[in-house]
Amino acid sequence: MKTVFITGASGYIGGDILTELIEKYPVYNYRLLVRGERSKAEIKSVYPSVSIVCGDLNDSDILTEESAGADIVIHTADAADHLSAAQAIAKGALKMHTPDRPLYWLHTSGAGLLSFYDEEAKVYGERSSRIHDDVKDIDEILSLPDRAFHRVVDKTVLHAGAENPAVLKTAIISPTTVYGTGRGPCSQRSRQIYEMAKFILKENKIPVVGRGQSIGSNVHVRSVTRLNMHLFEAAIQQRDENLFWGSNAYYLVEQGEHCWGDVANSIAQKATEEGLLSEPHERIELDMKSAYKLAGFEATSWGYNMRCRASRARSLLGWQPSGLSLDDELPQIIREEYNRLQQD
Repeated sequence: MKTVFITGASGYIGGDILTELIEKYPVYNYRLLVRGERSKAEIKSVYPSVSIVCGDLNDSDILTEESAGADIVIHTADAADHLSAAQAIAKGALKMHTPDRPLYWLHTSGAGLLSFYDEEAKVYGERSSRIHDDVKDIDEILSLPDRAFHRVVDKTVLHAGAENPAVLKTAIISPTTVYGTGRGPCSQRSRQIYEMAKFILKENKIPVVGRGQSIGSNVHVRSVTRLNMHLFEAAIQQRDENLFWGSNAYYLVEQGEHCWGDVANSIAQKATEEGLLSEPHERIELDMKSAYKLAGFEATSWGYNMRCRASRARSLLGWQPSGLSLDDELPQIIREEYNRLQQD
């Protein structure tokens, strides 16, 4: 029986992955790193057969021991930016695994890495024509400096797999702006677009960073889960093709693009059509500091260009996105945020 160690099962992406895994592979041994008592209770109420490992990402010894005992690690809990957690998982892989029983590590990062160019130029809210393809441009993507968002941890994961390819098979899954209702037992809500909708509904103002012209790629949470499932199934079948795992195994995940200013306008328009907002709507232009103050870290993405193409998953794994487009999902996002505001 395969043992699967998952971090972030109480979260948005991790919870959605857990739901599909248990539906398709119910007999596996699932061990979940969970911190809060409420989350533990919620998970066990839905999935009583899973094993709860009490701890958090700062518990390096726990991460090492669980990784040593697992066949597959799915790391989604703040995976992109917690260096010591990545180091502990890599240490566990070397502790107990062998070429006959390698560890497969599915690591969730994020396309925020591609915000590097805007951040370096200190130009926000302006449109860029730069699009990164994770096959054609992989050398450029993986040579960005350590000061790029997520880069230090990404490099640690890929380096660990490249140094020990016989015992550690690594793959980084790097979503763009994620949307859609999650299916996990705890958190079903994403962030960037949801925080924008929340602000517009609450304040009846349309927020844009700079001129609101920056473009981001986007992806439904079901599509992120689908890619994880493709890699999970490659792992349980021990498909060890070099291109699946290792130093270049960096998978962007996208299914469309949006202009952040257009999304803000669309939210206001659709909310007005639904009778949830009254006209007129005030447009407010923000710099990055005021965006952060207004709606938290998630709001800074409204000013970045993060355009990319998920060619690796499509060409190597036959992955295709699933779930509604962002434009089709937007009315549901607006209704969900409106209902949450009524409950506050």
